[in-house]
Amino acid sequence: MIGNMDYATESLKKHYEWRGKIEVNSRVPVNTREDLSLAYTPGVAEPCLAIQKDVNKSYALTRRSDIVAVITDGTAVLGLGDIGPEAAMPVMEGKAVLFKELGGVDAVPLCIRSRDVDEIVNTVRLLSGSFGGVNLEDISAPRCFEIERRLRGCCDIPIFHDDQHGTAIVALAAILNSLRLTGKKPDKISVVINGAGAAGIATARLLADSGITNIILCDRQGAIYKGRNDLNTEKQLIAETTNPECRKGTLANVMAGSDIFIGVSAPGCVTQAMVESMNRAPIVFPMSNPTPEIMPDLAKAGGAVIVGTGRSDFPNQINNALAFPGVFRGALDVHASDINENMKIAAAKAIANHVNDNELSENYIIPSPLNRSVAASVAAAVAKAAVDSGVSRKF
Repeated sequence: MIGNMDYATESLKKHYEWRGKIEVNSRVPVNTREDLSLAYTPGVAEPCLAIQKDVNKSYALTRRSDIVAVITDGTAVLGLGDIGPEAAMPVMEGKAVLFKELGGVDAVPLCIRSRDVDEIVNTVRLLSGSFGGVNLEDISAPRCFEIERRLRGCCDIPIFHDDQHGTAIVALAAILNSLRLTGKKPDKISVVINGAGAAGIATARLLADSGITNIILCDRQGAIYKGRNDLNTEKQLIAETTNPECRKGTLANVMAGSDIFIGVSAPGCVTQAMVESMNRAPIVFPMSNPTPEIMPDLAKAGGAVIVGTGRSDFPNQINNALAFPGVFRGALDVHASDINENMKIAAAKAIANHVNDNELSENYIIPSPLNRSVAASVAAAVAKAAVDSGVSRKF
């Protein structure tokens, strides 16, 4: 229950009424024989032959340059976990709504009845010619890393796992503005990330690429460091480039003296005392949903100057919807073959720059996900970064 509305009950009622949140609409009239001959046979043969000669013309002659596939196997859905592909469909339809409403991008949910990495990769690879990009969604770790890596290797369109990179982009945007407000420097701070799944590892990588050098990830066993003998492959890889002092111990141990905490883990795992142990003017982003790692009032009581969560009922909502519509819009606009680190950092900076100096405050470090001008700014920045980094096929 939030306010006076029971969102669970009301949402179920609305879903019965809506019978789906998306539909297909025709962009052309079919009222006369001439209309039919232009949209379909015999006239349609000519664009088909043009694409046969140059497959890149599919971007100009079909809807491909405005459409993405939203792919899931239903194994890591929101806070629900492994509920299966059909049960994931309402979330994927919701994602498609946000793509359209915020970025002007058409999105098709494709929920795959397989947990096999080879089957998922091959399915997406075979379908990739129908889309301008692929948004991977709610696929469990560590499989999600391999699926994305392999698809990026075999597809010629952008592959973007939003649970990883959308989270990382918006978290970086929030950090950039927090540093702007507090006067701290990226190369002088230490960041602790609790949660070493998809979002945590991707966030660590993007922060490192942006110039933050002292990052420690924690999992349930504590700090991840090079040489820890119980790490899976993905954690081993991230251990090579994080925790430069090879610090060991619990989350509480490594939070002491840190500047920024990012939580993508579990509710209630951070205490007021842990925040109190952090460096001067601590920045705390407990993003676990629906219950954060620490509630904002407790974090503030512990001395946090800036607190951001994943929730809309607290200030500074760190929400992926600020990133993915604009990221894909920009990538599609220039027919990008990839969404690379330069494009992600450009997206984060565009989001951060949407808050001007007069607006910037402890309770406003990041724009609202409902601010529809954000996606356009992100799209322009991402498109430019794509061109500059050589992954655009349009110019």
